[in-house]
Amino acid sequence: MAKKRDYYEVLGVDRGSAADEIKKAYRKLAIKFHPDKNPEDPTAEDKFKEAAEAYSILSDDNKRARYDQYGHAGVGNGGAGAGAGGFGGGGFSMDDIFSQFGDIFGGGESPFGDIFGRGGGGGGRRVRRGSDLRIKLKLNLEEVANGVEKKIKVKRHVSCNTCGGNGAKNGTSLTTCTGCNGTGQVRKVVSTMLGQMVSTSTCPQCNGDGKIISERCDTCAGEGRLLQDDLITLNIPGGVAEGMQLSMSGKGNVPSRGGVAGDLLIVIEEEEDPNLKRDGNNIVFDMHMSFVDAALGTSTEIPTIDGKARITIEPGTQAGKILRLKGKGIKDLNGYGKGDQLVHISVWTPQQLSSDERETLESLRNSPNFQPKPGKNEKGFFDKMKDFFH
Repeated sequence: MAKKRDYYEVLGVDRGSAADEIKKAYRKLAIKFHPDKNPEDPTAEDKFKEAAEAYSILSDDNKRARYDQYGHAGVGNGGAGAGAGGFGGGGFSMDDIFSQFGDIFGGGESPFGDIFGRGGGGGGRRVRRGSDLRIKLKLNLEEVANGVEKKIKVKRHVSCNTCGGNGAKNGTSLTTCTGCNGTGQVRKVVSTMLGQMVSTSTCPQCNGDGKIISERCDTCAGEGRLLQDDLITLNIPGGVAEGMQLSMSGKGNVPSRGGVAGDLLIVIEEEEDPNLKRDGNNIVFDMHMSFVDAALGTSTEIPTIDGKARITIEPGTQAGKILRLKGKGIKDLNGYGKGDQLVHISVWTPQQLSSDERETLESLRNSPNFQPKPGKNEKGFFDKMKDFFH
C-alpha cells in the first residue's frame, strides 16, 4: 500500500505558502479532477478527495501547525493517501467536500453548474453518490504491528446485473424526462419587487433522475441495485491504532438507478494482548524473575509480536532495569522504521519460605555482598524512563 503523500506536495505549494495561494491551488485541482468532468477516469475522484483532504488541513491554522510539526500523525490521518487508490485516513465523502469547500468557487464561477450549491449557469445533472458504510475491524497486536490482509463479508447495495443498474427491464434504454429535459431539475422564474428571481427544485416527474423508466426490471423492481453480501479484501497497513478510521473508495452502497458508490469506512479496534502492551510504536513486556536469577544471571525466552525471542540476563541485574530489543516494536504508519520492545525487569520476592530456605537466607542476611550498595552512576526509575521514552 502506497505511503500517504505530503499535503504540500498534493496541492503543489511550498511550505511557506500563504492562505490565498493554498486556496487557489486547491481550486485549480478541484476543477481539474472533479468526477463529473472526468467520467471516464476512475482515478479522478480519488485525486479530488486527496486534494480536499490536503486543503482541509492546510487551510486551518491550528491543523496546519500540528501537521508542520508532526506530519500526518499530528492530524490523525494515517494510512495510504486517498489518491493512492485504497485507503484515506481523512474519511472524506463527496458530500463532505461539497458542503465544506464549495464556497471557494465563488458565486457562479463553478464550471459544474450549481453542483456546489451555487447558481452557476445551466449545468448538467449531478452524478449521484451512494451512502457510505461503516464497519468495526478487530485486530490483534501482531496484525496491528505488521499489517494484515483481511477478507470480510459486507452487506451492501450493489448494481443489478440484470438491468446493468439502470432499473429498466433487461437493461433497455431510458427515455429522457420531458419535464426537465434530462437535467433532473426544474427552474422557475418568479417576479418580485426586487426583480425576477430564479429558483431550482428537483423535477417531480422523474424525481431528479432525468430519465423515465418505461418498464421496470423484474430482478430489482426498478431500483437498479440489490442488497447482498459482498466479499471484500482489506489491506490494513502496519501501525494503525485504536479508533483510527480508514476508508476504501467505492466499496459503500451503490445509489439507485446509477451513480457512484459510496465508501467503506473501517474503524480499527485493538484486541488486548495477555502479555504485551503497546506504548506508541513500542511494545512493553513486564518480566518477573526470581532474585536468584537476577543475582546469578540466566537465559530465558520471552514473547514478542513475532514469536519467541531468547534474551540473556546479566548477573547482578537490578529490579527496574529496562532492556531494549531494537526493531521488535510496531511499524510506523508513515514509514519511518519500527519501534522497539522494552523489557521491564521485576524481581519477584517469595511470600512463603520453608524452614530450610529461611535458614539459608538468614545465613546470608549479613553477608557484605547482600548489602545494598547502589553506584553513583546507577540511575533511578524516573531517569531510566526518561532515557527510554524521551
